[in-house]
Amino acid sequence: MDFAGLFAQLLNGIQYGLLLFLIASGLTLIFGVMGIINLAHGSLFMVGAYTAFVVTSLTGSLWLALPAGIVGGILLGLLLERFLFRYFYHREHLDQVLLTFALILLFEEARSLLVGNDFYSVPIPAMLDFSVPITSGFSYSAYRFAVIGICLLLAALMFLWIERTRIGAIIRAAAEKPEMVDILGIDARRIHLIVFAVGTALALMAGVLAAPLYSVYPNMGDGFLIISFVVVVIGGLGSVSGAFWSALLIGLVDTLGKAYVPVVAGLAVYVLMAVVLLWRPSGLFGARSA
Repeated sequence: MDFAGLFAQLLNGIQYGLLLFLIASGLTLIFGVMGIINLAHGSLFMVGAYTAFVVTSLTGSLWLALPAGIVGGILLGLLLERFLFRYFYHREHLDQVLLTFALILLFEEARSLLVGNDFYSVPIPAMLDFSVPITSGFSYSAYRFAVIGICLLLAALMFLWIERTRIGAIIRAAAEKPEMVDILGIDARRIHLIVFAVGTALALMAGVLAAPLYSVYPNMGDGFLIISFVVVVIGGLGSVSGAFWSALLIGLVDTLGKAYVPVVAGLAVYVLMAVVLLWRPSGLFGARSA
């Protein structure tokens, strides 16, 4: 067995899984706290990737795209929640789905008008455009290591925010028992605003980090959205820790499957989801039904 190749695929799986976590964590919080199935979440990932392309094209620096993604994501999330989603919380799920589908079309049309329909590449920053030697015969991309490190840092900050702060405790309570927000007299609109802004910023950040690894192209968020929904379902709706471990699991299964059993790789993650749901319908880290 080629152990160097296996180790490289394991690292690729971890890196892919951590990118999925950034997308899925926002997705699971938005659904858990707000009850919104945001089909446009993949489009937010795409916005982040195009942000990286535009900022890098104008300035030559991907590093400037990182704060642009964070700030832009927070502002975009605030605007979307305040002027659109706020009016759909108590509407039928079909109305919510139609709203998010309309947003997908809006983002795609705006993307087409602003940057066109071509495929673009975003260069890896020069300071990370090299390979790190691991053994005498194996090295790994420094940029991929940087993506792993940044994603782990963001995950750690998110866990601290969710687990160690008052607002995090309120968000956990809202995700597990939404009625508690009203009982405690907490301003639900403020919680929704914060959650949506954070979820949007995480999706844009994932897009910025992914841009040098994948081509930037129309509808690129669709595939990431589907696999992120699988992550959310396996991890448990509303569970950030579940999204983390589920994303790593899915990242490894998908990457190793494509590398070693490509014939069935496309089915592997969905078979895994079916098995988990048969065993635990609420997901691995979701609350069990009484």
